[in-house]
Amino acid sequence: MNDAADKMKHQGEELGGKAKEAAGKLTGNERLEAEGNADQVKANLKQAGDDVKDAVGH
Repeated sequence: MNDAADKMKHQGEELGGKAKEAAGKLTGNERLEAEGNADQVKANLKQAGDDVKDAVGH
């Protein structure tokens, strides 16, 4: 996968996590909310890695 595709994938994972978290809050499902939050954290870490690769020049 190329860098642009990775970035888009990671952003999609973050949005999916936000949606999952919101659904958990809406339904009172703490587990779903926590999973959504965890998904966002993982996606943000991946995005930070993308930023480091960009800064270093791959």
